[in-house]
Amino acid sequence: MTKKTLLDHLSVLPDPRKTNHSQNRHELLDIVIVAILAVIAGADTWVEIADFGRTKEAWLKKFLALPNGIPSHDTFGRVFAILNPDAFEKCFRDWVRTLHPGMQKEVIALDGKSVRRSHKKGMKPLHLVSAFAAENGVILGQRKVDGKTNEITVIPELLETLHLHGAIVTIDAMGTQGWIARKIIENKGDYVLVVKGNQRRLLADVKRILEAEATDSARTAEESHGRKETRECVVSDHIGLVRDRGRWTNIQSIARVTSKRIIQGKTSAQSRYFISSLKADAQEILSVVRAHWKIENTLHWSLDVAFREDESRVRIKHAGENLALVRKIAMNLLRKDRAKAGLKARRLKAAWDESYLWSIIEMGS
Repeated sequence: MTKKTLLDHLSVLPDPRKTNHSQNRHELLDIVIVAILAVIAGADTWVEIADFGRTKEAWLKKFLALPNGIPSHDTFGRVFAILNPDAFEKCFRDWVRTLHPGMQKEVIALDGKSVRRSHKKGMKPLHLVSAFAAENGVILGQRKVDGKTNEITVIPELLETLHLHGAIVTIDAMGTQGWIARKIIENKGDYVLVVKGNQRRLLADVKRILEAEATDSARTAEESHGRKETRECVVSDHIGLVRDRGRWTNIQSIARVTSKRIIQGKTSAQSRYFISSLKADAQEILSVVRAHWKIENTLHWSLDVAFREDESRVRIKHAGENLALVRKIAMNLLRKDRAKAGLKARRLKAAWDESYLWSIIEMGS
């Protein structure tokens, strides 16, 4: 059976335009693919996407229909504003699964990020919760948080769309809820969840147990550029002493990770606490905790620095959410190129070199 390409997955995307499809001047697949290619090559706005298309029109016609040339920037904006984001995200997820079918022991980090300028006066900016496979550096999915709610409402929805079998899910304190732990276990995954003041009773129990007796410990140390950092993890499997433990499906261990940094002679330390469905293995839990922060340092940082996401003012209907997914498609494709150059440099190369840009698309096959 032939493996489906990115274009194959996007070809089933329902066209949201209400007029007879035969009357539309531009095909939906052409619009979406031009946008993805343009963002890979450095475009960040609808105007830049349309400019890219006109500049590369002769090359694009080698593999796209483009019956009436390149759409205007208004057309790009209008189509992405009405495009069903759930249908678009499903095409994205199905494509990612063909690239990464197995997640055994993979750390899947869930975290939210706001697109800071994507709001009108008196309204909250677009806020998205993303799922990120930390080891592979692959974005697995996203969910928009409604302006009237918070991340807790969409985390279970996002978990339901993921293949968690054998994976380890990490979520910050807001996601440390009994029903979220249960959802992860029901979907055959494991969890490592942060415990903070929003679970005051649980936090008190975890601290008390670990201070009395730990069953295993592990330590790492790193030093570079005048900065020294050590991390120590202690764990315990004495979960029988956790009150209300019935709320936490399959809980097997608790942990404390203490990070100590020495920068230019100044020392700072911070301790964080966790509950987990993993066995009380300090080395494994320390590794999982460290992997979680890749969603902040690798995904969110790259979206802002390499893709200028925080500067995006796209906000009409579904346009901001859909353009955020286009950026994630572009990032997944660019990360498959194992060159040492950063994402920004790869985007520049894609803009200059059509053969390189095509190779990036082929990596998604």
